Amino acid sequence: MSTPRFTPEFKEEAVKQVTERGHSVAEVAARLGVSSHSLYKWVKAVTPDNSEKQAAELIEAKSEILRLKAQLRHTEEERDILKKATRYFARESE
Repeated sequence: MSTPRFTPEFKEEAVKQVTERGHSVAEVAARLGVSSHSLYKWVKAVTPDNSEKQAAELIEAKSEILRLKAQLRHTEEERDILKKATRYFARESE
């Protein structure tokens, strides 16, 4: 017995019923005559992988840390300049 082949359009519509319309996988699978296992695979294929999302968030966090470190370094340089200027003007006023 051969396994039925489904068109990409059919798979896309089945996945939309689960992901966008909120129907359960079991309900959609029964209604369309598809195995739940196949429908789960189709949904997983279009759902972004969490590891990719976590990697993107990690890269974003690292870039934010680098930006903040640069900003801190700049602020510390400004502070040091102001400290030196304060000491210089304090000596002149004596």
